[in-house]
Amino acid sequence: MTRAFNFSAGPATLPESVLRQAQAEMLEWNGAGASIVEMSHRGPEFMAVAAQAEADLRTLIGIPDDYAVLFLAGGATTQQALLALNFAAPGQTCDYVVTGHWGKTAIKQVGHYVRPHVAASSEAGGFHDIPARSSWQLSPDAAFVHITANETIHGVEFRDTPDVGNLPLFADFSSSIASEPIDVSRYGLIYAGAQKNLGPVGVSVVIVRRDLLERAGQPRADIFDYRSHVARDSMLNTPPTWNWYLAGLMFQWMLAQGGVEEFARRNATKAALVYDAIDASGGFYRNEVVPAVRSRMNIPFFLSDETLTARFVGESKAAGLLALKGHKTVGGIRASLYNAMPVEGAQALVAFMRDFQQRNG
Repeated sequence: MTRAFNFSAGPATLPESVLRQAQAEMLEWNGAGASIVEMSHRGPEFMAVAAQAEADLRTLIGIPDDYAVLFLAGGATTQQALLALNFAAPGQTCDYVVTGHWGKTAIKQVGHYVRPHVAASSEAGGFHDIPARSSWQLSPDAAFVHITANETIHGVEFRDTPDVGNLPLFADFSSSIASEPIDVSRYGLIYAGAQKNLGPVGVSVVIVRRDLLERAGQPRADIFDYRSHVARDSMLNTPPTWNWYLAGLMFQWMLAQGGVEEFARRNATKAALVYDAIDASGGFYRNEVVPAVRSRMNIPFFLSDETLTARFVGESKAAGLLALKGHKTVGGIRASLYNAMPVEGAQALVAFMRDFQQRNG
């Protein structure tokens, strides 16, 4: 079997060693006589797996003790709705800085509960840049300020943590978490769907400063209350145990590889390879994002002759380069370069791009 280079934006590629470990442990985990996927989430075996996963994530990202960590079912979109229910009073203003598709999606989830205020947006310019911090119109009484740290579709990334004063900064880190060091203490809350850098689809991570959990929020069912999940170690109900276990294997793999500092180096190398190929193509390929905010994780680009796009996708797949078709909302091509994508994958993509241009330019 030869595994291809998978550039999918999510569910994304996982390291072969992680998949092989999961395969080896599928029928029986750690001599327990049963698969981890068959064990009770409240049994000592899985509780040990869960505790180790949290400890490893704390080490990997550098999560302070005054932050709680949750592993919850579902994706980031679910968390977007829960932010308003848990941390804002009914009808309270919540500020959003919109830099792409997922920032707009975040706003859609909260309109029934709060008054979303677009403090800044780059939509008028096609989501090719991040509005200058000096242009943000923040509300002094906002429950929180929300950003999307990396826009998976439009390929725009915050390269610095914005200063929002005394307001809590909430961030969707789904597609860039653990890709480089971050100062968690600069954020009130970080959330991320796991299916890009942390593991398989179906589980999300929420990292929240504990003092924010003291907010009353809004009337909500217990299952939607972060405080209840914290009190039960993310086991208020049956969690997605297999997904949680796989995420734990990913954390161990990333730590063994050298942690976020090493992945920052690798990710910078991979991104530079692809962007350099685009910029040196003489316009055959183009990326429309302002260079200072280009994403390292998701690189959308377009061919000067759009009729060649389908051919590029088909031939790249035949060459062992998977899932390069751009998102339906923008078209073109998109290469996702998450932690599990090796540098060799970016090199193979660049080699194909140059060959394709030579044959079709």
